[in-house]
Amino acid sequence: MTVLTAVANPLRLRIVAELSDGRVHVSELARRLGISRPLLYMHLDRLEKAGLIVGQLELSDDGKAMKYFALAPFEIRLDAEEITKAVRAETDPEQESVMVPEKQETEMEESDK
Repeated sequence: MTVLTAVANPLRLRIVAELSDGRVHVSELARRLGISRPLLYMHLDRLEKAGLIVGQLELSDDGKAMKYFALAPFEIRLDAEEITKAVRAETDPEQESVMVPEKQETEMEESDK
């Protein structure tokens, strides 16, 4: 569900698009997106926790800490089955999905008539 939540926000999708050309310093990224750094860090944190981006701290020549972000290699496969698994895991992590066999489902439909 973490990945689905991360990509469900249009601003986070814009961040991914900005990082598609390579790593970017956080201040530059905030300027490109027209948002504050604190707001940007909140969105970067969500993307990083989902494993979609990586942050790297570097020291500049004058000793300043510089935070850069880049895309992590990822591929998102999304279909109804994946959404169902994510929702079930979110609502009850202990519960395993229970599939109703086709025969039982047909019998249940007939008994409803």
